[in-house]
Amino acid sequence: VQLQASGGGLVQAGGSVRLSCTASGRTFSSLDMGWFRQAPGKEREFVAGISWSGGGTYYAESEKGRFTISRDNAKKTVQLQMNSLKSEDTAVYYCAAERSSSWYPPVEFRYWGQGTLVTVSS
Repeated sequence: VQLQASGGGLVQAGGSVRLSCTASGRTFSSLDMGWFRQAPGKEREFVAGISWSGGGTYYAESEKGRFTISRDNAKKTVQLQMNSLKSEDTAVYYCAAERSSSWYPPVEFRYWGQGTLVTVSS
């Protein structure tokens, strides 16, 4: 599975950004998808996940209510809408495919994209 993330950039605190990830190489509609992030000096952490059908969505506690994950199986894309951004949301955001664990932490995926940087200025 090849994953290409896009949509990162510089945004002011309180603002919004929408990340997108396009997949290729496997039957996208059969894959659970996820978003992770890695802030400078910190370990990579789970942000949000969505089941293959889109019927189930999962979020890290700190992102509930601010972030929304969605997918379009026809376009082979998964999106992460991030609202009310804070400086601590600054990180490289990674798209991931094919969950290899339960949805309970630690959530693990098999395939990873290259990441897109989101910088939130205060």
